[in-house]
Amino acid sequence: MSEQAGIAPLALGPLRRGTAGLWICAVLLVAAMIGALALGPVSIAPGHVLAILYDWMTGARPVGESATREAIIVLDIRLPRMILGAMVGASLAVSGVLLQGVFRNPLADPTFVGVSPGAALAAVGFIVFGGGVAAGAQDLPARFGLMFSAFFGSLLTTVVLHRLAVHEGRTSVAALLFTGIALGALASAGTGVMLFVASDQQLREFTFWSLGSLGGATWIKVAIFAPFAALSFLIAALLARGLDAIALGEAEAFHLGIHVERLKRFAIVAVAAGAGGSVAVAGMIGFVGLVIPHLLRLMIGPSHRKLMIGSALLGAAILAASDVIARTAASPAELPLGVVTAFLGAPFFLWLLRRNRAALGA
Repeated sequence: MSEQAGIAPLALGPLRRGTAGLWICAVLLVAAMIGALALGPVSIAPGHVLAILYDWMTGARPVGESATREAIIVLDIRLPRMILGAMVGASLAVSGVLLQGVFRNPLADPTFVGVSPGAALAAVGFIVFGGGVAAGAQDLPARFGLMFSAFFGSLLTTVVLHRLAVHEGRTSVAALLFTGIALGALASAGTGVMLFVASDQQLREFTFWSLGSLGGATWIKVAIFAPFAALSFLIAALLARGLDAIALGEAEAFHLGIHVERLKRFAIVAVAAGAGGSVAVAGMIGFVGLVIPHLLRLMIGPSHRKLMIGSALLGAAILAASDVIARTAASPAELPLGVVTAFLGAPFFLWLLRRNRAALGA
């Protein structure tokens, strides 16, 4: 009895810590969402924002000339932008968890391993040779074409990365980083060629889009991206148990009944849907998939099921908050969102490199 009494607190401690961490992430997300709707060049009191949302959800929203300026700002401009940003942040963070779990590597991130640049190359190719997208923001075939182009570009890059960086079931930090740098450089070179033949309008569009932005958020973009984000989240949830087993080693995971290669294939599809779709609707946004999983491992532990949930919540909160900074820091101008996330994430990345320099051979 005394042994059981001594074991119980050790078993329940991580559980309580993980649950508390998830609640913290949920509270941060709610706060970030309210802030994203209330703050901007035109500030609106949080209470008024909640009242506008309540009227909208109950069908009491005023329309036409009776619609207030605040209601138009909240519902037609900030709400789709906030929802799109939350989905992008959640998708990038979950993609980071999947990449780090599959490669068993703490420095795997969609941007640094070439996945996002590959998606950007395919998206730019569609913009340049597919007739452009900016001219027809409501053109559903063009929007879906851009989304699928980014998806397949991300998918192809992830497959190549896996083939080149993994040797006999093992991936070193150096191999992953160097392979990712090479793939990213190739994708950037291809993007440069695309831009060389692009029109002035396409060039101006891509210059801002390449740095990341939610400025063009619409309900159509939200609706188009939602299935890709949902696919990524669903696959990630189904792979959580297998990723826990792979953390012990691929041979150990196989003996536990995990079909390792099939898990990797599904993970690649999930990363392509989440990261590629994010690039298509918001451009290049780095560090989210790197920083969020590491913060959560400190908060809730290594369980991938909780990491998936926490990453979706905290990733959405961080990107929503970053977008508020982008809109308000240089008001009335707007900073590129990728610049804000780089300022927040680059110091953390340098710390990770210092922490893992033994694995890099430094």
